[in-house]
Amino acid sequence: MKKMVVFQKPNAPLITWFVAMILARVLPYGQLNFTASLVSFGALFTWAWLEMFQGVSNFRRLLGAVVMAFTLINRL
Repeated sequence: MKKMVVFQKPNAPLITWFVAMILARVLPYGQLNFTASLVSFGALFTWAWLEMFQGVSNFRRLLGAVVMAFTLINRL
């Protein structure tokens, strides 16, 4: 039977996304808020890209594609 990886500990892009997303939510609007929002987007985009092309299973590749689509739609 083949094992399917569904969950693993977060990697650097996910940790970066989470911290930047929290900062973007709590900082008042301005340059710091914009920067945190941009870093958040970039980190989640990077994570999704890596999952799409280097994911260990088809589920993870599909998850990366779905997150990528929602990230881009939400940003536009």
